Amino acid sequence: MDAITLEVLWYLVVVAALIFYCILDGFDLGVGALLLFVKKDNERRVLLNSIGPVWDGNEVWLVIVGGALFAGFPDVFATIFSSFYNFVMLLLLGLMLRAVAIEFRSKHESKRWRANWDVIFCVASIIISFGIGLVFGNLIQGIPLSANREFMGHFWVFLKPYPVLLGITTVLLFTMHGAIYLAMKTEGSLHETVRKWATSSIVAFFVAYVVLTIATFVYAPHMTDHMKRMPILFAVPVLAFLSILNVPRLIQKRSDGWAFIFSCISIILLLALFAIGTFPTMVRSTTDPQYSLVIANSSSSPLTLKTLLIIVAIGLPLVFAYGFYIYRVFRGKVKLDNHSY
Repeated sequence: MDAITLEVLWYLVVVAALIFYCILDGFDLGVGALLLFVKKDNERRVLLNSIGPVWDGNEVWLVIVGGALFAGFPDVFATIFSSFYNFVMLLLLGLMLRAVAIEFRSKHESKRWRANWDVIFCVASIIISFGIGLVFGNLIQGIPLSANREFMGHFWVFLKPYPVLLGITTVLLFTMHGAIYLAMKTEGSLHETVRKWATSSIVAFFVAYVVLTIATFVYAPHMTDHMKRMPILFAVPVLAFLSILNVPRLIQKRSDGWAFIFSCISIILLLALFAIGTFPTMVRSTTDPQYSLVIANSSSSPLTLKTLLIIVAIGLPLVFAYGFYIYRVFRGKVKLDNHSY
């Protein structure tokens, strides 16, 4: 197996890990963003218990993303984590606060105590979602890098209109994803309320998605270069658009499970668009295109990549098996009991 093939394979491993993270942690971040929309404590407990057994396992995929970059593309890892240092710290803080909030809120009967942790959980979920979109937006549009691939800007460089718009769109995407997940996990009056959230969040996301698509042609026209050379790739955005449109139709038909599946498919296709548009660049330089990090100049040695792929081939099936088992055990509607959050 030649070096180019190994590099592309490892790049696909990183993309696949990103897809699984956004699908799995995306819905529990969406549930967190919706938490404050319910006022009754029992209803908030239902929302938290819908993700309680799986949220920590979902975040494993974020660790896999970081590990895959560190091992397979160390220069990319170094550049991203140093350039986005402040955002990475905010992301870690948000992840820690979410974990503390979901575990601590039920340790005291005080309404104020629970309300404070609920606010922390909700705000942290929104900040993480926005931060993920903001990083993606800056990777698409590019950041200022020196000839040594070192970041040359400051914090406010990241808050350009396009990345901010992508951050907002990501929050709305995860909120939609979370609302659809809740439609599968709730019943009674809360279920009907959640269905209204799902409809509203789908509309909000669709509007943001259309605006983002227009902004992409203006701020990041290079994202369509591969599609112009290979017109068959235009099938990806078309399928993404159709899958998004299919979600509200399935919600109206009360096919909540299928709506969630098509929400997952939408996320897969949207991240596929990101990969197609940026490939083979992993960190784009706005200073000079020659300073950009691409898979060819930032990957580990062929021997390292080959060894890592063997480890992945052994480890990923175990991760999938654990995830399948957990989701199967905790399938169905949420029922509160003495052991619930």
